[in-house]
Amino acid sequence: MQNNSQERQVSSDAFLVSKTDTKGKITYCNVPFMQIVGARSDELIGKPHNIVRHPDMPRIVFKILWEYIKNKKEVFAYVKNKSFDGSFYWVFANVTASLDQNGNIIGYYSVRRKPNPKALEIIIPLYKQLLEAEKGGGIDASSELLDNILREKNKSYDELMNDLQRL
Repeated sequence: MQNNSQERQVSSDAFLVSKTDTKGKITYCNVPFMQIVGARSDELIGKPHNIVRHPDMPRIVFKILWEYIKNKKEVFAYVKNKSFDGSFYWVFANVTASLDQNGNIIGYYSVRRKPNPKALEIIIPLYKQLLEAEKGGGIDASSELLDNILREKNKSYDELMNDLQRL
């Protein structure tokens, strides 16, 4: 993948859908997802989902995401991803565990849509702060910073994510 600063926009009527196995390897992706990533299904199926992870994403966000879905809780998150040509795009992601008839996790399901641009005005500087904390003190430092920010706002992580999408 190349690196460039070109931003792609998710269409307001698009839903980017992917499914993974329990290890995070892609087992399904829809056409809008393939289009924004700029890849064919054979370039994505079987690959780790973090193939589209952008380096501007704080690790703490993915730690929260995995904690939620491994406990069968749905999670919402703002995510900056990269396309195969090096461009990037922002999404508001909803990720859930896929369960079998016995309630065992058999994979994960993600539906992403266009994020509220007003939310990104808050998320982008927040993620920069979290990344800086991680550079200096690792994921524990960004976790502590995020916890402090949530306490100051008197909100849970879930409340903050959903409130921002409704701005």
